[in-house]
Formats: sequence, C-alpha cells, structure tokens
Amino acid sequence: MDVKVRVAETDMLGHVNNSSYFIYMEETRLDFLQKLGMEVHSDDYMIVLASAKCDFVRQGYYGQTLEINTIVKRIGRTSFTLVNEISDKESGDLIANGEVIIVYFDIAKQKPAELPESFKAPLQEHLDPA
Repeated sequence: MDVKVRVAETDMLGHVNNSSYFIYMEETRLDFLQKLGMEVHSDDYMIVLASAKCDFVRQGYYGQTLEINTIVKRIGRTSFTLVNEISDKESGDLIANGEVIIVYFDIAKQKPAELPESFKAPLQEHLDPA
C-alpha cells in the first residue's frame, strides 16, 4: 500500500512524526486483512492489538510517498504477528520497520480465543518462510 505523507503528519522540521508511522501501519493492516477477506469485528469476536513497535531507520519527509508492505511473521493459536516494511517508494530505501501482535478476542468471555480456520488459511498464504 502507498501512503503520501501529508503536512499534518510531520513535525516542525518536516520529518514524519513518530506517531504517524503507527497510523500508517494501522491503515495498511486493516487494508491487508480486509483484502484477505477477514472479518475483523463481529458481534461475538474481534481482533485486538496486543503489541505494537516501530524501529525508525531513516527520516521520512512531507510529500514523500511511502510504500508499506505487510508480511505475516507468525501464526499462533490465538494470535498472529504482522511485520510492516516502510520504504521510500522512489528510492526503495527502508524508512522504518514495524511489528504488531494481534489477538483474536472473544467479546463475551473477555479473553483470547482460538483463531478460526477462516483466519489461519489466508494468513498462511502470506507467511514469511524465513
């Protein structure tokens, strides 16, 4: 997914603000899961973010187009891990690496639930073999 950096996402020096990367990762994550046909919220279950981190490699700037790729790193019993590689679209230079752990959550029981096969199968197709 491509994101064009807007002025509101930058600091006074024109650099992408660190919090903006988490917004980019959220937008990309939801788009990725929806394209896999995964329902991220129903009356009984939803996905919740258990952990999010981002390592900033280079500075991003206003007006830059960022290319964000999503990779499935791990599929567990009740959770899965996604990695985002955020690069400058023009040069290909890596700007940031993000990682999130997502838990499949039973709303009524208020605790993690086993990932259904309807989630595991499409995630498996994008699992990084490394």
